[in-house]
Amino acid sequence: MDAMSEGKCPVMHGGNTGINNNPTRWWPQALNLDILHQHDARSNPMDRDYNHREAVKGLDFKAVWADVNALMTDSQDWWPADWGHYGGLMIRLSWHAAGSYRLGDGRGGAGTGNIRFDPLNSWPDNASLDKARRLLWPVKKKYGNALSWADLIALAGTVAYENMGLKVFGFGFGREDIWGPEIDINWGNDTEILAPTDQRVGDLDDANSMYNPLAASHMGLIYVNPEGVNGNPDPAETAKYVRMTFARMAMNDEETAALTVGGHTVGKTHGMGDADKIGAGPGGAALEDAGFGWSNPDFVEGKANTAFTSGIEGAWTTNPLQWDNGYLELLFGYEWELKKSPAGAWQWEPINIKDADKVTDPTDPSVKHNPIMTDADMAMKVDPIYREICERFKADPDYLADTFARAWFKLTHRDMGPKANYQGPFVPDEELVWQDPVPAGNTGYDVAAVKAKIASSGLSASDMIATAWDSARTFRGSDMRGGANGARIRLAPQKDWVANEPDRLARVLGVLEPIAAETGASVADVIVLAGNVAVEQAIKAAGHDIEVPFAPGRGDATDAQTDADSFSVLEPYADGFRNWQKEKFAVSPEELMLDRAQLLGLTGAEMTVLVGGLRVLGANFAGSKHGVFTEREGQLTTDFFQTITDMAYRWVPVDADGTYELRDRKTGAVKYTATSADLVFGSNSILRAFSEVYAQDDNEAKFVRDFVAAWTKVMNADRFDLKA
Repeated sequence: MDAMSEGKCPVMHGGNTGINNNPTRWWPQALNLDILHQHDARSNPMDRDYNHREAVKGLDFKAVWADVNALMTDSQDWWPADWGHYGGLMIRLSWHAAGSYRLGDGRGGAGTGNIRFDPLNSWPDNASLDKARRLLWPVKKKYGNALSWADLIALAGTVAYENMGLKVFGFGFGREDIWGPEIDINWGNDTEILAPTDQRVGDLDDANSMYNPLAASHMGLIYVNPEGVNGNPDPAETAKYVRMTFARMAMNDEETAALTVGGHTVGKTHGMGDADKIGAGPGGAALEDAGFGWSNPDFVEGKANTAFTSGIEGAWTTNPLQWDNGYLELLFGYEWELKKSPAGAWQWEPINIKDADKVTDPTDPSVKHNPIMTDADMAMKVDPIYREICERFKADPDYLADTFARAWFKLTHRDMGPKANYQGPFVPDEELVWQDPVPAGNTGYDVAAVKAKIASSGLSASDMIATAWDSARTFRGSDMRGGANGARIRLAPQKDWVANEPDRLARVLGVLEPIAAETGASVADVIVLAGNVAVEQAIKAAGHDIEVPFAPGRGDATDAQTDADSFSVLEPYADGFRNWQKEKFAVSPEELMLDRAQLLGLTGAEMTVLVGGLRVLGANFAGSKHGVFTEREGQLTTDFFQTITDMAYRWVPVDADGTYELRDRKTGAVKYTATSADLVFGSNSILRAFSEVYAQDDNEAKFVRDFVAAWTKVMNADRFDLKA
């Protein structure tokens, strides 16, 4: 019997690629570092020297726009367009790509093209958007690398709106694709797709009790259940969840109402056929389906009116291919009653509607249908706040159009960060507060003179390092927010955050701000320079001589340029790098540290070298000695790693709060104290491997070089001007 005989296949099924190879399957308490390396060079098919920020500048932006515009009316038999127009489908694609964004941790959104991959690719709410991407493929193929999928997907809806008569606010290119799922995103701990909302809220009657940072009401949905909370129609209750989920995307009530109205002014829903006959999403589809999902055995080629996606069937307006005020005229012009779609989904339909207000069938012009509303649409009429806003929109269509165009621009660009990341001729001149604008900084001052003044200021090294770190650590690569540029640490709300030690911060700023004013440097630059000065002093004290790189040019943001409410979500409640957390959480300090490291864009080795260095530099919160494994505090030494790998000590738990003592094995004397955020670097097999590298006798200089590189990376994380 040869090797290919039954039971002797030479391939280990799942052993190399499945969950069996993930240690956390067998040891759930193990710290999984995969999220720090999820998009490394080995998963990227582009050349190592490829720079998308440069490549996109050569794109023929107007030609791309024209080609996407032409696509709108180029209906294909294999996926026919409603009324011969793909506008509604493309708007839904852009919307659902952007709609996964959440303000709490900045993850999700359209900025990476993540909708191409599971789980989003196969979420029920994204049914048939696989077809929209295939329709766009000829455009992507034509323009190649310079046109990212992320840009094309976000652009498609904007072009569709303009094609159908809306004056759009603008569009910025510059998003860069990822090449695999974003495993750092926790979409919820639900037991199944579309599990009841009860599984993600503390109290079903309180939408705001949804567990942070989640925003959608169900696993597999972008926002809320269109049939009502848990599928039970009740517009007043649905309004609570609409308000919550949009607020968690940094949208206020006016923006939420505008997006609901404008989003449903064009296009239609699809619910023809038996929902039980619809196939699985792309992730569960058969190989021969070629990456498509949701196969429909009743689908008749060339007939758009046989399509199935959400199960709700119908258009919201009489003229679904035209930007107009029809949505509000129908919503407020008729009374509405609950009915079931052909697929059995709850939807609202008008009572005694005029024939002139009915909707022409998307395939057969001789047939007309009732328009429909979802429970979320009815919420715009039932909720008193939304109703008042919508009545203003109804009375002033131009006001609606402008409000929607701005909200749509915000929706599709929210995770791109400052305007420095926007490319192309369609970028609006107006700078918006949610873009976290920072004025250009001065680069012409004498850096050496500023460093000399800082060095003689009397500030301690630990004060300068902690202040620089606190200023920079707010950066989130998820949505390009936060960071040292702008020096917002001196403004509300950051100046009052417990994590920033307000008294210490005020004292340090009281010394650094006059230096900035005297030398012409920005406060943002001086804060970073102060940290660099302290690190250089610590390097010299340890017997090395390495200069920390510095690039001037940061600016100082004003209160008017700072959306204080949206910045509140950046407040740290734990920082393993400074060995602090505000209170005990359900997750461990080391998991919280891992999350911050991922948002900062750090690798496992970079996280390791920074923690070890910051400990011996004495940068802990409030001067805590946990993890300060050195007798030479203030010198950039490898003592942290020497200690964590030294078998002369045993680790002894002290209390349930996660405090430990390192005791001499021979005498039992307490040498050091620690938290789990310290000891994980000796207990986790991967982190211990990194720690052993830096504990080696031949790697002291390497440690210093690596610390400086990682420190500089964090300080420059938001310097998009340096990444061109």
